[in-house]
Amino acid sequence: MIKRYQRPWLDALFSDYERYERFLTVELAALKAYVKLGKVPEADYEKIEAGVNVDVADIEKIEKDTHHDVIAFTRSVTRNLGDEKKWFHYGLTSTDIVDTALGLAFKSANQGIEAGIQKLLGTLKKHAKTYKRTPIIGRTHGMHADVTSFGLKFALWHDLFDRHLSRFKDARKGIEVGKISGAVGTYAHTGLQLEEEVCRFLNLSPVSISTQVINRDRHAHYLHVLALIASGIEQIALEIRHLQRSEIGEVKEAFGLRQKGSSAMPHKRNPIASENLMGVARLVRGYMIPAYEDIALWHERDISHSSVERVIIPDAISLVDYMLDRMERVLDGIEVYEDKMLEHIQITNGVIFSQYVLHALIQKGWTREEAYDTIQPLTFQARDENRHFKEVLKSTAAIQKVLTDDEIDACFDPHQALVHVDDIYARLGLS
Repeated sequence: MIKRYQRPWLDALFSDYERYERFLTVELAALKAYVKLGKVPEADYEKIEAGVNVDVADIEKIEKDTHHDVIAFTRSVTRNLGDEKKWFHYGLTSTDIVDTALGLAFKSANQGIEAGIQKLLGTLKKHAKTYKRTPIIGRTHGMHADVTSFGLKFALWHDLFDRHLSRFKDARKGIEVGKISGAVGTYAHTGLQLEEEVCRFLNLSPVSISTQVINRDRHAHYLHVLALIASGIEQIALEIRHLQRSEIGEVKEAFGLRQKGSSAMPHKRNPIASENLMGVARLVRGYMIPAYEDIALWHERDISHSSVERVIIPDAISLVDYMLDRMERVLDGIEVYEDKMLEHIQITNGVIFSQYVLHALIQKGWTREEAYDTIQPLTFQARDENRHFKEVLKSTAAIQKVLTDDEIDACFDPHQALVHVDDIYARLGLS
């Protein structure tokens, strides 16, 4: 992952040094379990624990000859040990270490991702409450439709990310796992109790069964949830981009005093953060296909998934962490123009209140078809003649026969669209 889209804590977490440190953590946990089970002398364990250390340069040097990173690791870290080194990696296979260490990496990364979701939820909740009764034109097909509440947009996104949080917690359970089942997964050289003890020491869940590798449907599901989170952020970003367009201008991303929008046009103020986040979301979704293709491996194992995961797992986690952090900052600093929102409610000469007039006529005894077919040409007339729809209604004899001027006026109050907002918020637990 390029540094631009990876925060420092994940840069460190996915470094080669930390990867090999996790390998060592798993190896020592296995030795500790062997001691508990009476298979390795405690004195030998203590010598090993005191004598091993990670030297990335040395591991890489050995790997040039072995072409095997785990063998290079075991030979490097035990270089200074005596006879006790015979117990290091005893009964284990490479993927016991690799997959269990990956479970540790997931556990550390997931704590940060979950915290990022929680922080974004807090900002969404704050804005949902702040703009609960702020009228804004709702748009369907990109066209003015009916009045809604600006706060309902944030309430919708809060509900979305509340589901994402539940999904992510579930995905964590499936991916924060370990396996110490040995070659081809029979436990012939280890036993199930060793695996249970190792995972207990590491605070991971042991998988119920594995081959020589943990089944990759877990990883595909996890990356699927990350892709959903990224797509949720994209959903918010797209709305911000639309509402910041010059002809709308209802919201704007914060703009620094020295920030520039264009190298050619000094007037430009672009929603670059939202555009960036939409692009990054495409990357995260792009990792889904290789994740699914990693599920089918030859027999009890092959390594066709290994090269893929070295890229897609750190990248997807880093990008989603970056997206959560940046979107939270965008929303925290967003500029809201309520006057523009009110202005745009009236920009189509009031025709967006046609549904209220429709219902008023139905309540007076008209059929729906009669009311609809009468109102529709009047809305077109208001647009074509650049007259307010209310004025057109009041000058139409058929309407005047059934609706008083006060009843017509009542149809044009934008706040009547918000009559059930409290009930919606109560259902969401946002009241």
